[in-house]
Amino acid sequence: MTSRTVLVALLLAAVAASCATAQLQEKFYSESCPNVEEVVRKEMVRALSLAPSLAAPLLRMHFHDCFVRGCDGSVLLDSANKTAEKDALPNQTLRGFDFVERVKAAVEKACPDTVSCADVLTLIARDAVWLSKGPFWEVPLGRRDGSVSISNETNALPPPTANITVLTQLFAAKNLDIKDLVVLSAAHTIGTSHCFSFSDRLYNFTGQDNASDIDPTLEPFYMAKLKSKCASLDDNTTLVEMDPGSFKTFDLDYFKLVSKRRGLFHSDGALLTNGFTRAYIQRHATGAFKDEFFADFAVSMVKMGNTDVLTGSQGEIRKKCTVVNH
Repeated sequence: MTSRTVLVALLLAAVAASCATAQLQEKFYSESCPNVEEVVRKEMVRALSLAPSLAAPLLRMHFHDCFVRGCDGSVLLDSANKTAEKDALPNQTLRGFDFVERVKAAVEKACPDTVSCADVLTLIARDAVWLSKGPFWEVPLGRRDGSVSISNETNALPPPTANITVLTQLFAAKNLDIKDLVVLSAAHTIGTSHCFSFSDRLYNFTGQDNASDIDPTLEPFYMAKLKSKCASLDDNTTLVEMDPGSFKTFDLDYFKLVSKRRGLFHSDGALLTNGFTRAYIQRHATGAFKDEFFADFAVSMVKMGNTDVLTGSQGEIRKKCTVVNH
């Protein structure tokens, strides 16, 4: 066994130990719903074969769930008066809610009243990465669903405009460290973003609102390309690939782009302002350590997936992910 393999095994064991204290287990449904992962994967394979671009939104939805109230499925809840998490500005561009409901319905058909929406979403996120040619990892399960979803609590989400200080603080609040920050940021290797999430870097970096008010840290040729796609601050519809050329493939190109100052968001560029995150980016920008990064990503995803979970008799197992049980 190589030293790298030993290290990865030790890291996963440490994360597994923390999951055990929260009553999460990889084989949690081994008796009550032994085929749950197969049911989820069947739906994922079918969906991504038709719409591979759905992988990134589903992964993003899991992130947004875990950073607000922990991984409890609260991002999936509807609200009659539009005050739920999904109604908040950072979540208005989330998509895939109907698909999650379809997967949950398939799971309910196989195992009624057994598997939480929080666990379904966590499995969906793992398969979204794996089916995009990324790493596979065993998912500790046993989460319960929350019943509270409040839009103004989404201020716990790391915004794309954040600097390194804000990013590290928001991650630390979820027991995630500086390595988790740079590793999980690489989820931006798949997916697209609306222009309004970064256009201030192109036209309004210091508040002057003109074509010369640019972010000087953004590579000039990349900036010109972005300006050709996002014509103004008022563009609310155009989508831009976060990892141009391979935005449907989970790979190491994100690190190459960020190392060249071509990260799309403030938060991507901010990773170059910290010694540890910059060194990590430069190492993986070489493309020579794919297995190492994939192992790191798996560890950080399991760690994030254990954030503030409800277990045991806490919460509930929702029949439908959009509404609490009555």
